[in-house]
Amino acid sequence: MRRRVRAQVARPGRLETAWVCLLGLLLLGPALAPGYVLSYDMVWVPDLALTRDALGLGSGLPRAVPSDAVVAVLDELVPAVVLQKAVLLGAVVGGALGVVRLLPPDAVVPRLVAGAAYVWNPLVVERLVIGHWPLLLGYAVAPWVVLAARRWQRSAAVPVALWWLVPLGSLSASTGLVTGLLLVVLTARREVRRWAQLGALLLLANLPWLAAGLLHAGSATSTASAAARFGLHAEGSVPAPLAALTLGGIWNAEVVPASRSGALGWLAAVVLVPLAAAGVGRLRAQLGERTWWGLVACWTVGWLGACLTWLAPGAVGAVAAVVPGGGVLRDGARLLVLCAPLLCLALGAGAGRLLERVPEPARVGAALGLLALPLALLPGVAWGAGGALRAVDYPADHAAARAAVQQQRPEGDTVLLPFSSYRAPAWNGGRKVLDPTGRYLGVDVVQDDTLAVSGRLLPGEDPRAAQVREVLAGGNPRSRAEDLAALGVGAVVLELGAGASVAVAGEPWHRGTELVVQGLADVAPVAVPRTWRAVMAVAWAGFVGAPLVATGLALRRRARPLAPG
Repeated sequence: MRRRVRAQVARPGRLETAWVCLLGLLLLGPALAPGYVLSYDMVWVPDLALTRDALGLGSGLPRAVPSDAVVAVLDELVPAVVLQKAVLLGAVVGGALGVVRLLPPDAVVPRLVAGAAYVWNPLVVERLVIGHWPLLLGYAVAPWVVLAARRWQRSAAVPVALWWLVPLGSLSASTGLVTGLLLVVLTARREVRRWAQLGALLLLANLPWLAAGLLHAGSATSTASAAARFGLHAEGSVPAPLAALTLGGIWNAEVVPASRSGALGWLAAVVLVPLAAAGVGRLRAQLGERTWWGLVACWTVGWLGACLTWLAPGAVGAVAAVVPGGGVLRDGARLLVLCAPLLCLALGAGAGRLLERVPEPARVGAALGLLALPLALLPGVAWGAGGALRAVDYPADHAAARAAVQQQRPEGDTVLLPFSSYRAPAWNGGRKVLDPTGRYLGVDVVQDDTLAVSGRLLPGEDPRAAQVREVLAGGNPRSRAEDLAALGVGAVVLELGAGASVAVAGEPWHRGTELVVQGLADVAPVAVPRTWRAVMAVAWAGFVGAPLVATGLALRRRARPLAPG
């Protein structure tokens, strides 16, 4: 009969904290310097406005809901340049500190190894470079959700921590699904009350993107063939399922570290998988049966789900083409967040077991080798993910253009030219980034949402973007201006460094070295249905209010005096 072992939980010691923080600083490097890190989908600006798009009321799919709105509110309290550094460092280091707490306090080397593995792996590096910081926050939250879920297993009330952790791990639709799956697997029971609590928690934490997605359901399907482009991919000669075992396999080859595509990619699987397997038995005893099987289930769902997008992209594409919002399932490598806690904990436990078999005189050297193993298997990503991440300053012309736009207060939306989604500005070191100009100017933007992947152009979903593209493709400068105004476009911004060539006749509001801003006349109003405003008001009230109410009730219970006797 298996003896029940109650899992030990202890705060990370100074050594473990210093170790994971050192690794985080080494990985981010110049990204933590003054300025903003702009890389692919990671777009931060000095003062993000609370626009219709941020609130889920724009014409395009709410891909940045609720993350943009959260940043727009927080950067009123904390300077955005500081907030981004805190988010990046927290996303890289925060999860490792949670993983450390899941291992016994006296297992110092296993804790250090598990922490290193959680910081230094392909999932973290690739998602940093591609700019998926909400996903990385969900990744960082995952071990803390495990810890809070264990507390919930022993009590009737939902721990207050979960009312904050789950929204933090749900700043995008795909991240919310991953965090929700993790919590369901770890806490679900047969009791109706538990399911009701779980359902309320997950619904309120994900309400903004759920509500906005339902409002945009008519345009929330995608091309079935696109699933093959976004599914789990091989990394060089390493097959996709094998790459996924060590948390790799992202669809964008541009962000894959060079070392993952060659012999080191194979070596990572050959070394890390057996090491993790060696720690399985010990880890099961350390975590306890319920948490152990929960993490095993999460790993299984994550790895099989990711592999499904590689093995059967047609089936995934069929779902994305029919079910509104089904496109969030296309990027299979996102599901590997579910695999990370078990893998890194097992690596730590396996390292501890291996170290016990090493002769005493060689243990210090063996321990140092085990600590360096994640770094050795993924070299070249130190100091800003190998130079891919660097903080830069926006040109002074952007501030002047923003001042002009804010003074004019344009009606309707803004169109950025050239009408394409990504830029590679010289002032950003030629690094590719989703066009930051609209966010910088603080305006609602009708943005091109087509995407070029592997040389193939994938169509977008925003109907207004398609209308703008059609207008820009014909006519003359004056007729383009009139047609754009009729679509509800009140301003046009020409980005000179990006090669804007399509001319639109408009009133010059600003002409600088980087940007030219023109205002349009007779702009048709952009109508947002009252029902949309009401639905999103309720969604945001639930998202913001739930953690505050839960915290207030918890504080009230603690402050309640004990009954005499």
